[in-house]
Amino acid sequence: MAKIAVLSVSDKTGIVDFARDLLTLGYTVVSTGGTMKTLVAAGLEVTAVDQVTGFPEMLDGRVKTLHPRVHAGILAKREVPAHMTQLADHDISPIDLVCVNLYPFKDTIARPDVSEPEAIEQIDIGGPSMLRSAAKNYQSVLAVSMPTDYEQVMTRLQNGTVDLSFRRELAAKVFRQTAAYDALIADYLTDEPFPEKVTKTFEKVADLRYGENSHQTAAYYKDPIAEPFSLAGAHQRHGKKLSFNNLRDADAALRIIAEFSAPTVVALKHMNPCGIGVADTLLDAWQLAYDADPISIFGGIIVVNRQVDLATAKKMHELFLEIIIAPGFDDDAYEVLAQKKNLRLLQLDSLALKSGQDFVSVLGGVLIQDRDTQTERAADFKVVSKSQPTSAQLAALQFGQTVVKHVKSNAIVVTTANQTLGVGAGQMNRIDAVEIAIDKAQDKPGYETAILASDAFFPMDDCVAYAAEHGIKAIVEPGGSIKDQASIDKADEYGIALVFTGVRHFKH
Repeated sequence: MAKIAVLSVSDKTGIVDFARDLLTLGYTVVSTGGTMKTLVAAGLEVTAVDQVTGFPEMLDGRVKTLHPRVHAGILAKREVPAHMTQLADHDISPIDLVCVNLYPFKDTIARPDVSEPEAIEQIDIGGPSMLRSAAKNYQSVLAVSMPTDYEQVMTRLQNGTVDLSFRRELAAKVFRQTAAYDALIADYLTDEPFPEKVTKTFEKVADLRYGENSHQTAAYYKDPIAEPFSLAGAHQRHGKKLSFNNLRDADAALRIIAEFSAPTVVALKHMNPCGIGVADTLLDAWQLAYDADPISIFGGIIVVNRQVDLATAKKMHELFLEIIIAPGFDDDAYEVLAQKKNLRLLQLDSLALKSGQDFVSVLGGVLIQDRDTQTERAADFKVVSKSQPTSAQLAALQFGQTVVKHVKSNAIVVTTANQTLGVGAGQMNRIDAVEIAIDKAQDKPGYETAILASDAFFPMDDCVAYAAEHGIKAIVEPGGSIKDQASIDKADEYGIALVFTGVRHFKH
């Protein structure tokens, strides 16, 4: 009895050659709809699925293969005599190979103008059912779900090396494919921000050399419907592959650059900004970011929101940098930067961070929260001190408030209106963060007009006192402490302008 292969694919890549080789091996090829038209047009002898089922394709193609003559032929356990007897009693032939790939639901919903009825029509029913049946009975049925597997499957069939391990490998791939497919559908149809079950799926981008440390293995996966403004949307134009830490740092840098519209340079190290500069030109912004911390920028990640020009590229070229991310590179700028073979140059066209959710893994689970896209403006500030901030101070306070939300808590930044001067990040108490930020800032040009920003309230007045004693004249913080009045009184004692935002920006 000839072996039977059922072929029903949305992606026609390689299917003609695969079917031709199956026919050469003596298989009977059964097919459906568009796949059959493709194979017949190529001159191949194909049996229509309705000849097997005895029923025509129905409901505009919604029902083609959902029939016992198909699924019994796939699911029958060859080693169970009663199963084979039942097939014979009903004149059903065993099916030995199922080759299916699914309707392009992902590509459909990725279109910005797609309607829900259009998306619904791209939910495949018969395809996943056949694949799952084949994968369940993998001991007897080859389940082929991806065009990239055609060559290996055919080679093994031709060489007689289709073993149980290979069958199981293909079956596992099927269930990964159908689970991911269903996850996309569930996500598309779900309106609740935190439903009772979360079904997310990710696609592998690359194996990484290692994780945070050399003894940890790691891989990079992306969201199938990746945001344009993300590392998944970036084009790497030069340099060696990105590492685990590169990817995390670059992601943190992207979240910061999205805050700014004027020419801006963000230098980042270990998930924290070490220098941010905003100016009328990219070159001037670069100089501000560099001067903010010329030591920490070494080996750092740079992201800019303007095309890199030659003058800026020459300055960048003087340093050892890990990554430069930009909307583009002038040809002569690229030539200069590409002289360093290991420097990664990433081009990212979109610089707009959308609202969404962030996921953080914990042992045994995951935490999900709304992305912190809120940014306070000077008009939102509440002045709580007797001293009123000047317009120049308000501009600096707004800049500092924008920056501090991207620094690991406890976080303090000392800034002018367009440059970070000192960053105190990730300290276990707030006064230490204040001392670190001021120590880094106080000898830099511009410190005489600098402000201090805090990501959360001051639990006592020591932070205000220390800042005042070191020349700070204006402070922005959320407020909300039971001891707020102590900080206000201390600000009034020293003549400091103190403003509250009412919004905390912890970043753990």
